[in-house]
Amino acid sequence: MTVAALTHTSDRLQPESVRANVPLASHTTFKVGGQAEWYCEPQSNEALKSCWTWAAERDLRVTLMGLGSNMLISDRGLPGLVINLRRLRGHELLGDGRLWAAAGEPIVKLAHVAARQGWRGMEWAVGIPGTVGGAVTMNAGAHGASTAEILESVTVLDDCQQLRQLSPAELGFAYRTSVLQTRRRWLVTGAIFQLESGGEPEQVKAQTQANWAHRSSTQPYNMPSCGSVFRNPQPRAAGWLIEQTGLKGHCLGGAQVAERHANFILNRDRATATDIHSLIRFVQERVRDRWSLILHPEVRVLGEFDRPLLSA
Repeated sequence: MTVAALTHTSDRLQPESVRANVPLASHTTFKVGGQAEWYCEPQSNEALKSCWTWAAERDLRVTLMGLGSNMLISDRGLPGLVINLRRLRGHELLGDGRLWAAAGEPIVKLAHVAARQGWRGMEWAVGIPGTVGGAVTMNAGAHGASTAEILESVTVLDDCQQLRQLSPAELGFAYRTSVLQTRRRWLVTGAIFQLESGGEPEQVKAQTQANWAHRSSTQPYNMPSCGSVFRNPQPRAAGWLIEQTGLKGHCLGGAQVAERHANFILNRDRATATDIHSLIRFVQERVRDRWSLILHPEVRVLGEFDRPLLSA
């Protein structure tokens, strides 16, 4: 791919792919949210650098997104530049169980790619509705496994516009987090995973399909959601705590705590981001009152809301 074409706007050079006032609701799995002040979808590292440099020169806040599966964007929208990496795609089999993928590649797709090779280690990812960049940033996981366990290295575009390769040890992985969540000026561009080669493809595909069958039967995929809303406060699961508090099915505006899995909040009936945010806080308050603990959101809350969520 070549560098994004540049056009002259006012007294600055603006990447052609950067657009103003773009609605974000259709780019998130919650199907809510206002407009991005500026928005782009780079398709190469060169185009990504061009957009990144343009934003830095204007001192704009940068927000990253992929498939929009782990975020709640305010109805008031987002200032600055939203960079959507969903078109930064591609993967390559490097041999001996090593698999490279670009930041925008869906992690679900990689689970199936690995299974067809008979490579073990990514069967858990078949139900994760996000990208490689998001999975690395938040240390996504399921079925007792996580991204950190199979990651060999990640390439990021740093705040000096340089590509650098980082090891898992440098990423500070913990449960559903990494240093990339606080280093907002570092953009994941790709990652290499080390899987276990030599397996029987049919067996790995069968386990991958079994994981998907389990997730689809126990989690609500029939309505817009962000996936799991809260981190699990060990030893209890967030969904169990919410269910025991009696909140399954509870509605606020167009938002609802899912009947099938209480750690999911659904956009049931034209919900606004405010509806969803208010319901998240209500769940926090009720669980705090019942169990004397505060559920920590796994979903990224972006933009302005009238009341903050509870924090520990």
